[in-house]
Amino acid sequence: MFAGPCPSCYRETMRKLMLLLAFLVFAAPVWAQRALPAEAKRGTTGERQMFPMVQIGSEVLRIAPGGIIVNSNNLSITQGQLLPGSEVLYQLDRNGEVLRIVILTPEEQARLNSAKK
Repeated sequence: MFAGPCPSCYRETMRKLMLLLAFLVFAAPVWAQRALPAEAKRGTTGERQMFPMVQIGSEVLRIAPGGIIVNSNNLSITQGQLLPGSEVLYQLDRNGEVLRIVILTPEEQARLNSAKK
């Protein structure tokens, strides 16, 4: 009769797999970096406007239907949660409406400033 592998062999293998899984879970945010739209313009948000308008720089723009605003934690927020004075990248659609707004983190701002030079 075949007895099969010993239970302690499974424990050792499972311990190694759990250690690898824990490493990947905690190390993943370090490797992750937001993909910023390449064709986006940079600006600073101005005073709050009535929905569906948003002020970026001196321009008051309309948010396109289905337009997305993403905060610095990469979470989708509403137009009312967009704070004045935020550094953003924004993307316009072919009608000149704002399709996407990405609030920049200080690290992203520094990276974009160094890339501009």
